[in-house]
Amino acid sequence: MSYLPRLADDRLAELFRDLPAVSIVGPRACGKTTTALQLIPNIVHLDQKSVALAFRDDADAALRAVGEPVLLDEWQNAPEVLGAVKRAVDAMPGAGRFLLTGSVTARLLTEQWPGTGRITEVRMAPMTVRELQAAGPATSIIDRLRSGDPAQLQPADGLAGSLDIGDYVALAVRSGFPQVADVSDKARVSWLESYRDQVVARDSQFAGRDVNPDKFGRYLEALALHSATVTTTETLLAMTGVSRQTASTYEHLLERLYLTAAVPPWSSRRVQRLVKASKRLLVDAGLMAAIIGEDALGLLFDADLKGRIMETFVAAQLRAELPFAQSRARLTHLRDSNGRREVDFLLEYARGRVVGVEVKASGSVTAHDARHLVWLRDQLGESFAGGVVFHTGAFTRELGDRLVAAPISTCWASGRTSTACPSR
Repeated sequence: MSYLPRLADDRLAELFRDLPAVSIVGPRACGKTTTALQLIPNIVHLDQKSVALAFRDDADAALRAVGEPVLLDEWQNAPEVLGAVKRAVDAMPGAGRFLLTGSVTARLLTEQWPGTGRITEVRMAPMTVRELQAAGPATSIIDRLRSGDPAQLQPADGLAGSLDIGDYVALAVRSGFPQVADVSDKARVSWLESYRDQVVARDSQFAGRDVNPDKFGRYLEALALHSATVTTTETLLAMTGVSRQTASTYEHLLERLYLTAAVPPWSSRRVQRLVKASKRLLVDAGLMAAIIGEDALGLLFDADLKGRIMETFVAAQLRAELPFAQSRARLTHLRDSNGRREVDFLLEYARGRVVGVEVKASGSVTAHDARHLVWLRDQLGESFAGGVVFHTGAFTRELGDRLVAAPISTCWASGRTSTACPSR
């Protein structure tokens, strides 16, 4: 396959031009190494035992020997290299020297992170649909949502009326991992199941203590079943039979492997009695499907799982865009303590501007589906920049003041105006 441009390309090139050391982090096999190789062909494979051993024995000497600029791939196999990079940067200033890739956060392997002030992190995620389809230059959905302009929330070019719920579920289970971007369904499922098994059997050992693979696998499955929900820890403990301390260890590990993410709760002085629990997410909807052992057809006929995988899928599109959008935004969620009010996601922009996002696994949207966005708009007044109900139908239409229903394909659209359904 030829290289498919990534959201991180421009930011990464800019940082490496101006700074001495940059680290690309993200889930294993999300494309970090391939992206880094576009900048530096000189690569050191630290996942090779002999190479890792040389860096463990004398990281400073090994780093001098490989020359500069250099790509240090999968540094977690020889964490000593981080200290060597720090010392090299301290000893001699200069930009564009070290590029590191890793699938485990340094804080999981080292008591102190030696990169503060020396190594700048760029986070990558599995590929979005916009990246997989090589859609070309486009305005980020994060920026378009902030504009509040319905003309910027149109279906992807050529897709109006062509995608339905079955197509969206198929896109979700397709996964964003580059290695399965263009393979058969059977090969994709086998690859994702193998990925799941390696996480359970091998990557689990990064916890630094003996981890029971069977229990860890059960907990991972429970998290996948409840992706995109505010599920209590007690529910997960009851499902898996592990202790609270063990569950905390598992969740910490999965976040440090960049496989799960916690969407924090939104808080505001203007809205009271909101829950303080985070919403758990798997970072890739295809991996979620593989972990729970469901295919597109099975998900299509399970209303609960269909809704969860659609929300996980949309969240993946939004989260991947966040670090690279022009607008700086934070992703949160909202739920009140009695469960009467809930908004799937909130984007918090500068100066307190908020956009509410709902996800509906259906092509039929009414004003009732925006009722919680209406409530939030009324609570926030001018601070409410807008609200959108993402759905699996064909058209964009206004639902009221600063409220829009838009196809999920809007997330990877160009932002150019296309035909919209008249508002009702």
